Amino acid sequence: MHRRDALKAVTGLALGAAAGGCDATPAAEPTSPTPSQAPTQADQVPPSAAVPSGSPAQEIVHGSRDRPRVALTFHGQGEPAVVGALLDELAGARVRVTVLAVGTWLAAQPALARRFLDAGHELGNHTQHHADIKRMPAAAAHAEIAECAQALKALTGSIGRWFRPSQTPHATPTIKAAAAAAGYPTCLSYDVDSLDYTDPGARAVVQTTLSAVRPGSIVSLHCGHTGTVAAIAPLIAGLRRRGLTPVTMTELMT
Repeated sequence: MHRRDALKAVTGLALGAAAGGCDATPAAEPTSPTPSQAPTQADQVPPSAAVPSGSPAQEIVHGSRDRPRVALTFHGQGEPAVVGALLDELAGARVRVTVLAVGTWLAAQPALARRFLDAGHELGNHTQHHADIKRMPAAAAHAEIAECAQALKALTGSIGRWFRPSQTPHATPTIKAAAAAAGYPTCLSYDVDSLDYTDPGARAVVQTTLSAVRPGSIVSLHCGHTGTVAAIAPLIAGLRRRGLTPVTMTELMT
């Protein structure tokens, strides 16, 4: 399907269940850990190999400010027609992104998850049920992360490099410890919130993002919203006019 036709096809559909309430503009920016060369997901060394015993995961809010790269990251769940149209838009723009997938969505839509990987995008972990992880006791928080990691490994052969907490932009000490125990050396935050989950319309998504983005930014977006799909082409064009190249998280941190 031509990507314009795909975009028309999703107009008027009920919005996907993506991540309302999981976004809030991050405050202070913790120091980003030093990145290391990362292989593609299919050949990836398990992140657990990089986690010293007992060390909590470190939070990443942005990449290097010295290189003109920006990571587009998506909270991963949504209706198949909307997500398929998003994939078509990204393909048309020749851009690869990082999708932090909810485990229950992976189980329900394995073919869409494979489409992301086959197109060169990254899949990561956004917990199993997308519940409020910051309010969970340690055992429950670990279970949410570990169950999604198992779903990713069953589908792709890897737990993925990246983990993002659900319903909070910042990881608590409990979340950081749980992430490390599940095999993730980092907790992925962001410094640009597109606010697309509030469904303000494509123009507002583009304006909000471009007004805040700068080199090294990590942008928070959502797969399951038609306004986000409509915003992709003008957003990417706006980034490129500013000399910024959209990349995956691994590319940003390499």
